[in-house]
Amino acid sequence: MIDGRTALDRAGVAAHTGAAYTTVNHWHRHRARFGFPHGFTHDGKEWYWLDDIEAFHTAHLAAKRAELTKVDRRGDPEDLIGSGAAARVLGYSSYRNLPDTLLDHPDRIEKLSDGRVRRLWYRRTVWAVADARTGRQSTGRTPGTTGARKPHPYADDPRLHTAITLLAEADAAGQDRRGLGVTLAGQLDITERTAQRLLAAAVASTG
Repeated sequence: MIDGRTALDRAGVAAHTGAAYTTVNHWHRHRARFGFPHGFTHDGKEWYWLDDIEAFHTAHLAAKRAELTKVDRRGDPEDLIGSGAAARVLGYSSYRNLPDTLLDHPDRIEKLSDGRVRRLWYRRTVWAVADARTGRQSTGRTPGTTGARKPHPYADDPRLHTAITLLAEADAAGQDRRGLGVTLAGQLDITERTAQRLLAAAVASTG
């Protein structure tokens, strides 16, 4: 409390917003881009008013949501769909815009007669990827549908929380998710393949 008002240092900003400390530094370093508030010095230390941080973070999340495509939530969540349909669900004009999170982790692969492979995803998986962009807690089902979702095989893995945190930090900083597998593998001392599976589970778990 400073002069009757609540103030936060950078570590406090990270704790209050749920962002990583490095993300807060990124916001601060690029404040002109993100609109991060100016701090002030008190007793030789840098502080930020809590009200200013809350206003900034609310606006920051709203801006990120506004940039996202509209998701088509019609259909059966258990339908298996191809890349073209998945792109339409996500509001993209082409399957070439599909994120690596989907392309690298299909729910099923079919081998075609010409030797090519066809990736397929449950509609609920595509919705989960869409929801992970905003942190939305979705049931993975369209309104009026019933039936519980099947738990992901990593649902009870304690490493999943680390993967979720890493994804959230990257999204908050506006960073590309590609390469996160290497980062996670280093953090947890696991293989990159396992790290990619954990990241896929982290995306699915938000849905």
